[in-house]
Amino acid sequence: MTLPIKTFTLLAAILLTGLSAGFFYAWQVSVIPGTRRVADPAYLETMQSINRAILNPWFFLIFMGSPVLLGISTIQHYGSTPGFWLLLSATIVYVVGTFGVTAGGNVPLNDLLDALDLSTLGEQDMHSFRKKYEARWNRLHLIRTVFSVIAFLLSLLPLFSTD
Repeated sequence: MTLPIKTFTLLAAILLTGLSAGFFYAWQVSVIPGTRRVADPAYLETMQSINRAILNPWFFLIFMGSPVLLGISTIQHYGSTPGFWLLLSATIVYVVGTFGVTAGGNVPLNDLLDALDLSTLGEQDMHSFRKKYEARWNRLHLIRTVFSVIAFLLSLLPLFSTD
């Protein structure tokens, strides 16, 4: 069986967007509650380590591949109703709410954390930084999680629509 390129692109966009939504959702319901339970030095060290480890090709494939393939699939579905509009909505939701929030919010916070030399900070400095960082980072993460799940759902709907 040979899939038309339009179908293949849509399925790849759905897969990558679903992996992205799943990644953010799993983080929201497991990592965040877990890190709330650890002391400030462990939290900051763990988040530094995770933020460095996440910069890998597999993460970039799903995180950056999603908007690229959603955009291509949107173009391929131009003229098809409601598929085009659903995919355009999924693309906009992902680009603004997931990619944009990450690039404009979480990444700058991660950069601030990465610049910290934890070995030079006292307990009070660690606590103060964590309090500001964690609250804002988690709020932004919740936003990108919700938007990635919405983008995933919107990307699925063209499979069930008739043109």
